[in-house]
Amino acid sequence: MFRSLDKGQSAPSLLPPSLPPMGAALLLRALFKRPHGTGAAPSAPLRSEFLADAFERADVERYNAALGFAPGATPVTYYYLAVQRAHMVTMLAPAFPYRIAGMVHVENVLVLHGGPMLGPMRLSTRIDMLPPTASGAVYCALETEGRCGDARVFTCTSKYLALRGQRRGGAAPAVVEPGSTISEWTLSPSAGRAYARVSGDWNPIHLGRWTARLMGLREPIIHGMHSVGKAAAQLEQASGQRVTAISVRFRAPIPLGATVVLAKGFEPGSYALYCQGRLAAEGSFQLE
Repeated sequence: MFRSLDKGQSAPSLLPPSLPPMGAALLLRALFKRPHGTGAAPSAPLRSEFLADAFERADVERYNAALGFAPGATPVTYYYLAVQRAHMVTMLAPAFPYRIAGMVHVENVLVLHGGPMLGPMRLSTRIDMLPPTASGAVYCALETEGRCGDARVFTCTSKYLALRGQRRGGAAPAVVEPGSTISEWTLSPSAGRAYARVSGDWNPIHLGRWTARLMGLREPIIHGMHSVGKAAAQLEQASGQRVTAISVRFRAPIPLGATVVLAKGFEPGSYALYCQGRLAAEGSFQLE
């Protein structure tokens, strides 16, 4: 039954579904998702829209305390927590042809656009499957935008390795230039579980040795976005300014218990993370 609108009354806007929480049910669905159909990449981009609840201040402050951000603000990397949920739900759709377990997060860019987050936020995601590389590897690119009303709050660009190609030689050892170190930190064996408590990302590869081995890894590794968040917090401490944009290219995993060195990059506004004598991640950042 349809209801007519009174004179001067506007039609109600159609709201997208609520963004599911990052709970055990969602994680299990992601871990046990199997390829559908022929496994061929879809010819058109996959799109999704969700409505994310306004951030709880207490949750943001727990994140700030865990990573070293000053209290009171919402860090640029905190927005990724909602983005990750939107990515996971979108990739659970039958049209996405690849397994989620085993995919590798290789690049990410987060940018704040200045729009105020005054309430629930509309998240729009687009997934494009990229052509296979010369080695046979297949990547997917994900673009997510967050809006409150008409204001654009943030954008996130991510790249994931969906299918591995032929293996090539490992990365050469990297040397940190003297005087370029900004800070360093040593990860505790429980760092993965601590970050999972504030992020909701309970991927087994980050939690402990036996859960990592169940997923095919020799040792547990820290979440990539933990490293980016920690780097952003240290850059803010060193500069006294807020990081409003940060990019990363992950080069090598960082095991729990290892020491991480944050250093200046070779270009202005760039940074690098080193671990066990190798370049683990690098990227650029912008300050407010």
